Amino acid sequence: MILVTLGTQDKSFSRLLATVEKAKKEGIITDRIVVQAGYTSYQSDVLEIFDLIPMEDFNALLEKADLVITHGGVGSILTALQKGKKVIAAPRLSKYKEHTNDHQLELVDVFAKENYLLPLKDFTQFEKIYERSKHFKPKVYKSNQKAFVTAIEGYLEEEHTSWYNRLFHRNHKK
Repeated sequence: MILVTLGTQDKSFSRLLATVEKAKKEGIITDRIVVQAGYTSYQSDVLEIFDLIPMEDFNALLEKADLVITHGGVGSILTALQKGKKVIAAPRLSKYKEHTNDHQLELVDVFAKENYLLPLKDFTQFEKIYERSKHFKPKVYKSNQKAFVTAIEGYLEEEHTSWYNRLFHRNHKK
């Protein structure tokens, strides 16, 4: 089963769904395809499309998925990687009015360079990327959240305070 998720951006990403639908209709994809489309309105007779899937159901679908096809949002990418899923990430582009800027291009590039996912920037290459995903071995994602929290705690314990607090304490120590 393939899970397609488009995130919560309030702009359409029908370009990705049209690409996936075409691959399904052409027999390139034979698996079941479930889509969490968010704000993207799209009708299909070969894709199972839902606006939003309740979290418990989404997590169950994610567990079953052999592949996740997603937009270039960090939340969607990290959620799939944390479950050890193969990911094809397609950045939303401002030139198609899918986003206000192209930061998802940079994000997808960073994850791709580290071998966490397969980038889909040229939709005419979908079949090639999809075939590559069948044998793709993504790098195992390890969160650095604990190190990040430890670094922040250390910083705070060293009495690094805002300029306002430093000024306030300096003026009230007298």
